[in-house]
Amino acid sequence: MDSRPHNKLHIYFLPMMAQGHMLPMVDMARLFVRRGVKATLILTPVNATLVSKTIDRDREFGFETTIRLINFPSAEVGLPEGIENQSSITSPEMSQKMLKATELLQQPFENLLEEDSPDCLVAAVFFPWASEVATKRGIPRLIFHGTGAYALSIYRELSQHKPYKNVKSDSEVFVVPGLPNKITLTRRQLPDHIRDGTESHLTKLIEKVMEAEVTSYGVVINSFHELEPAYSEHYSKATGRKVWHVGPVSLCNRDNEDKTHRGSTISINEHECLTWLDSKEPNSVLYVCFGSLSYFSNVQLLEIAMGLENSGQEFIWVVRKEKKTKEEEDREEWLPEGFEKRLEGKGFIIRGWAPQVLILDHEAVGGFMTHCGWNSMLEGMTAGVPLVAWPLFAEQFYNEKLVTDVLRVGVGVGAQEWCRWPEESKVYVKREDIEKAVVHLMVGEEAEGIRSRARALGEMAKKAIGKGGSSYNDLSALLEELELNTN
Repeated sequence: MDSRPHNKLHIYFLPMMAQGHMLPMVDMARLFVRRGVKATLILTPVNATLVSKTIDRDREFGFETTIRLINFPSAEVGLPEGIENQSSITSPEMSQKMLKATELLQQPFENLLEEDSPDCLVAAVFFPWASEVATKRGIPRLIFHGTGAYALSIYRELSQHKPYKNVKSDSEVFVVPGLPNKITLTRRQLPDHIRDGTESHLTKLIEKVMEAEVTSYGVVINSFHELEPAYSEHYSKATGRKVWHVGPVSLCNRDNEDKTHRGSTISINEHECLTWLDSKEPNSVLYVCFGSLSYFSNVQLLEIAMGLENSGQEFIWVVRKEKKTKEEEDREEWLPEGFEKRLEGKGFIIRGWAPQVLILDHEAVGGFMTHCGWNSMLEGMTAGVPLVAWPLFAEQFYNEKLVTDVLRVGVGVGAQEWCRWPEESKVYVKREDIEKAVVHLMVGEEAEGIRSRARALGEMAKKAIGKGGSSYNDLSALLEELELNTN
């Protein structure tokens, strides 16, 4: 560990209020602290409860991580009290209100800065005002995107060249120009705001984000050079900003307790889950989880259930629990009659939050069906686990291509349509396609090749974060630069 007892750097971390941004930024702050930095996390009260156990534990070990609270403007934006995280959002209207709330946090945040005077600010991309605030205070602002250089490169090329405007239909394939690899997409796989080209609160925010990126000090990315070498360079050149790869940050969770308490309160007894996994053969279990923001209709959940059963593979399936009446919960229309009884010992359902890193690191897990959110994907690859890619929205269709075409560490399930809020009666991916993809990954002819590439990637990830590794060295270089800045 590089400890710096003199003039200890003090860095503020301001994460977006969503698990996919908050957890990696908390891990990143913990990684910085282990290198002799003092870190302060700025969180709203509800979000602070999700990570306080982890931070308290770190403090017991003598690490200087603190949490400062900033009140969430629920009443001002018209959100119910206690709704402070994207995972509680259930409609596009609530989503707009959440974005509005991020703007209203500027003044209370500036007040905190005045009291504390940190040396640097690492702020999530969706706080474009953070660059202006940091400049005012005379400190560097680093941007955290929550995704990799690969997806950011695609987004920039799409914004600049708009190749989707040259196709005649939503299903016609086009090539994203100017990239190190041939990446193809269709209009149906693009976010609504790109496909429709209509101006909204979100598109205005994205414009501000891109402007703030150009005026920022640089970008910190939860990734490692060996994962996306050509894209690290491409993105840095495209933005004219310095880019530091400091991940995979989830590797700062070293023991089972760290992995168990990461994020929300888990919905099962971790010992029960581990005991179940301990009884299985190596690489025999498929882990199925679609992150903290994904919704599925009952008809789609039924297709997943049948696809998993028909594949004949053992699985752990995390089903996101929405707030429902007791009667609705008891009914569970999406579950086929007698499903859990038939698959007793073969299938393990977790309703709610699961200790994902803990599960992925278990030797029995041989595959991961994921929505291709950057965190989940990176956590799977870091554990050396091959992936079944089922993108849903955000930049997930870009990420799928990284898994299936560039790195070749997984297979696609055949998802074709970008959709944040699925229609209740619509099946987006059929059970036959789910079954086929699962069998292909777990026992198909190509399974061993995919598995060995995934395993090699997992080894690279661990080396990157270890002493002398690429991410370790990037973080050293960043901290040295920040120190020179403050002296």
